[in-house]
Amino acid sequence: MAVPAAASVRNADRYRPPAIAGLSDVLDRHVRDRPHAGALVVTGDRVPLSYRALSTLVDDVAARLGRTGLDRGDAVGLICANTAEFVVALLGAARAGLVVAPMDPALPASQLSARLEALGAQAVLAGPPAAGAGSAEPVRVPVWPLRVEVSRAGTAAALLDTGARTVRRVRGAAHELRAHDALVLFTPGTTDRAKMVPLTHTNVAASVRSICATYELGPGDATVAVMPFFHGHGLFAALLATLASGGCVLLPERGRFSTRTFWADLRAATATWFTAVPAVHEILLDSSAIEFPGPRVPPLRFVRSSSAPLNTATQRALERTLGAPLLSAYGMTEATHQATSEPLHQRGPLKQGSVGGPTGVELRVVDARGRTCPGGVEGEVWVQGLTVTRGYLADPAETARSFTDGWFRTGDLGTLDEDGHLHLRGRIKNLIDRGGEKVSPEHVEDILAGCPGVAEAAVFPVPDAAYAQLVGAAVVVHEGEGVGAEEILQYCRDRLTAFEVPDRIEVVAALPHTAQGALDRRAVEARYAQ
Repeated sequence: MAVPAAASVRNADRYRPPAIAGLSDVLDRHVRDRPHAGALVVTGDRVPLSYRALSTLVDDVAARLGRTGLDRGDAVGLICANTAEFVVALLGAARAGLVVAPMDPALPASQLSARLEALGAQAVLAGPPAAGAGSAEPVRVPVWPLRVEVSRAGTAAALLDTGARTVRRVRGAAHELRAHDALVLFTPGTTDRAKMVPLTHTNVAASVRSICATYELGPGDATVAVMPFFHGHGLFAALLATLASGGCVLLPERGRFSTRTFWADLRAATATWFTAVPAVHEILLDSSAIEFPGPRVPPLRFVRSSSAPLNTATQRALERTLGAPLLSAYGMTEATHQATSEPLHQRGPLKQGSVGGPTGVELRVVDARGRTCPGGVEGEVWVQGLTVTRGYLADPAETARSFTDGWFRTGDLGTLDEDGHLHLRGRIKNLIDRGGEKVSPEHVEDILAGCPGVAEAAVFPVPDAAYAQLVGAAVVVHEGEGVGAEEILQYCRDRLTAFEVPDRIEVVAALPHTAQGALDRRAVEARYAQ
């Protein structure tokens, strides 16, 4: 079953998504039409920064970069938390015609160096160091520190130290970049598994327009940056879509999400929405019993969840707490983040367990032979459209495996219902082979998460001589709950087929997560599968 691209907004006269051409003109319309409107709220003092002030900083950095000897199309790394420095560096480099590769500042120096050298970056733009952050100093390219100084009155200056000169040499994957490229993002994973995804200005513009159209984002909207900007979730959904639509983004103190400041940040920004991974939603739900300020939280239009499956129990509980619909979205780096989303409640039905319909892409579910599956039949999810990358840099074999005639083969299992809504079943590579029966860890985790007293669960394969693999589960229970392994198993027996019921359950204090907030399955398996 194939589903064509479809906008969430059906009445074209009611809403127009921003008309941007790429990363370099995200601010332009609002600098002309609304120069004094707030673009960012920054620093621990929560100082507003207008579109005019932000654009001036961006222009200053672009001009400075233009005098460094870098050529248009050169790649530069960006190592920074969610601070004003990240925004200014990103947009300034784009205006200078450079290709920007944002990287996780918490990675060890060895991994940062490996990624920068694999790409062939000519320089690194580095924001203020954060606690626990790695260092780019071992890299054999110049590291240019950037500081943005903002007064309480809202005046700002950008200080970029480009004293270290570039060393011109061709290496890494940079020679594969093209004239219209804007970004290179690394897929989640360790250095030896992460892939480099080139994204063009057309990819960026299509993604931003689609996100804005799905949620009807405009100048009246504001959000708090919860997700890191080095990953597509935070970069496209929270930062660029908000700026392109004329809204305002609050950057938390020290550039990192914290439950300690989150509710106050929502009030300070007069936020109308925010987006996060399920793990963050779980944290907010758990902390709301003590920290939730009730009516002092501004009324939210919606809340968004993406980057991992969200269990229904958490979704409904958070909706009751916040008084707003929680919309699930589905995306991937290769599609410039969002591919599907549940619609705003006035634009269509919300379906339990669904991640909505396509937003700006075409979507198919296909069988092992590449044939389109009928509605309701499980297969691999394929996507195609203006947001989809052309392939991976310096990895022709993986490009050939993952891309077919313009379609990206996501590696995700799913079904399409009669309305074209996608229901995900898990990752193909995660399937557990229990004596010939295929078990989806994500499906079992969703059932476990619905068990009273269970806060989070991870399901993984356990090697077994007789069955090849058994089903193991590590479960975190809410503090003060007396639920034990046998009660959890009985809950599963009542809701799963016999071969899906975990053979072993271990109650643990916490589960490991990636920097993006998703469950770290490799770490879980290494820790609990022995």
